[in-house]
Amino acid sequence: PGKKGFPKFQKRGRSVEYKQSGWKLSPDKKSITFTDKKGIGKLKLKGTWDLWRETAKQIKRVRIVRRADGYYVQFCVSVDIAEELEPTGSAIGLDVGLKDFYTDSVGNAEPNPRFYRTGEKRLKFYQRRVSRKKKGSANRKKAINKLGRTHLKISRQREEHAKRLARCVIRSNDLVAYEDLRVKNLVKNHCLAKSINDAGWYQFRKWMEQFGIKFGKVTVAVNPAYTSQNCSRCGEVVKKSLSTRTHVCKCGCRLDRDYNAAINILKRALSTVGHTGTWILDPNALGDLASTLPGSGLVEQVESVNKESPRL
Repeated sequence: PGKKGFPKFQKRGRSVEYKQSGWKLSPDKKSITFTDKKGIGKLKLKGTWDLWRETAKQIKRVRIVRRADGYYVQFCVSVDIAEELEPTGSAIGLDVGLKDFYTDSVGNAEPNPRFYRTGEKRLKFYQRRVSRKKKGSANRKKAINKLGRTHLKISRQREEHAKRLARCVIRSNDLVAYEDLRVKNLVKNHCLAKSINDAGWYQFRKWMEQFGIKFGKVTVAVNPAYTSQNCSRCGEVVKKSLSTRTHVCKCGCRLDRDYNAAINILKRALSTVGHTGTWILDPNALGDLASTLPGSGLVEQVESVNKESPRL
């Protein structure tokens, strides 16, 4: 039973988690003391934080996490994050890619920053420095730490980029449609694996779903099959390879490949919202997907978006 294959070994000591016991905040909330007698003791909290707003009862979990640039204390706080926004009356479809980070159903394209590709030269430099150091030496540990900090910076750049874009997209639209991509399967193509991982599509989707909950907007993941091949005007299947960047159909439709796909994604989302196969994130499901129920206020909101959205 369970998944088979070679075991994936994980380093020990990357994080320690406490629930509502084993720790105590100072009155000024600028330090935390761990009282479980494991030798951690008192730690000073540095940086920016909003802990003064929260009571001890609201903090449900505390986690110490080790990163390449130091140790961090994460607080899981129970708060109401809902924030109501005025309806915009607009719906949008997004087609993520490697040439551009995404192209929307209006025709706008967001450039792909390629953080890993940009920092790859620096990473190779630090990797060579690690290789030249004697194993077990203090200088090798310093070089490994420098390499880890560079990797950490790139991952943070990618995460922050996805977060800011997702927030902007969700706040500007009442419905956001995107492809239900399985990135784990896509990276099996070794010619594109590095570029796909560098793009950070999963982080972008994760933040869109989180902000969709926060701002009360609808996010719909549609079946990605034939979104790039079907014509957005007549529905005819026009087969094309990845190198073909322009969609040309017999009906006279000539569009950028990604723009055509984004229109198809939005149409597919609007045709399925409120029925079986439509998926949104349930705030009570902790990451699981829940189907939209007909007759709910959310479906009524989507129906109004469908009526108000411009014809494509």
